[in-house]
Amino acid sequence: QVQLVESGGGLVQAGGSLRLSCAASGRTFSSYAMGWFRQAPGKEREFVAAIGRGGDTTYYTDSVKGRFTISRDNAKNTLYLQMNSLNPEDTAVYYCAARPASDSRYYTSRYVYNYWGQGTQVTVSS
Repeated sequence: QVQLVESGGGLVQAGGSLRLSCAASGRTFSSYAMGWFRQAPGKEREFVAAIGRGGDTTYYTDSVKGRFTISRDNAKNTLYLQMNSLNPEDTAVYYCAARPASDSRYYTSRYVYNYWGQGTQVTVSS
């Protein structure tokens, strides 16, 4: 089992940057595939980015490609999401998620993730 705690959210102007972090408990962080999702008011939770357990495989939803970067530091049990060129459409609660993985695959469906953090609010003003 793993517990996840997100941090780094906040209020930023359009065009600005934020870096989200997701700290994981336990000693087996490197055996989990990880993902970032977001949920805006009145909308379903949507996929943002995913990374395989080794950090060498990544995938992004089209709307964030070229602006967001997902990464992980397995030695620090931490997942990151660097967000650049933010726009008001990026405003949402951002969640990190984990699922056990036996290989380097990433996962884009929220239904396959077993563990979730509590979320961190990101607000982008115009």
